Amino acid sequence: MFTIRPATPADLGDFYRICLETGDSGLDATGLYADPQLLGHVYAAPYLLHAPDFAFVLQDEAGAAGYVIGVPDSQAFEATLDREWWPALRDRYPDPAAIPPAERSRDQRMMHLIHHPHRTPDNLMAEYPAHLHIDLLPRAQGGGNGRRMMDALFGALRQAGVPGVHLGVGARNERAQAFYRRLGFTDLSRGDWGATMGLRFTGGAGEPGTSA
Repeated sequence: MFTIRPATPADLGDFYRICLETGDSGLDATGLYADPQLLGHVYAAPYLLHAPDFAFVLQDEAGAAGYVIGVPDSQAFEATLDREWWPALRDRYPDPAAIPPAERSRDQRMMHLIHHPHRTPDNLMAEYPAHLHIDLLPRAQGGGNGRRMMDALFGALRQAGVPGVHLGVGARNERAQAFYRRLGFTDLSRGDWGATMGLRFTGGAGEPGTSA
């Protein structure tokens, strides 16, 4: 029996764990990284710590089985992380910029993102200023859990007055792409790496997301 609740700082360890165990295009990335925290440093922990009103946990009797995290204003969030999150990590991890991208290890790719984080393009901010990540462990996949998690986040984003949300999904993760399309996301751009997808909200706060 799965339930959804707001995330708390006590969930931080589970966020790191779930991020790693879903970090290979939805598959378990444990063992692929020398430092098991690197994925969580980039894709999970800063959302819980710096945008807690938009973080939700899926849990059952065995504990946390997934999370959905987002921010209402991507560029404002990026500025917050520049001030409050990345500096300490940059002191801890060296910048591998001198290593050619094709020669970087998985760890070094994450270290590069710590020093050179993704920036949301200006052209997304008018209609799709929010962005999100959702990760569910295998035991929580299916049964409508993903949709319920997304609806919880959509409600919080609507209450914050957000007109739409975007996300990135890897080319290998075809299952995730199909899931987002069922929710109404459409492709905003595509590349060899994958796709940026977007959803514009219609209707009132808390209603399921649809594209307009």
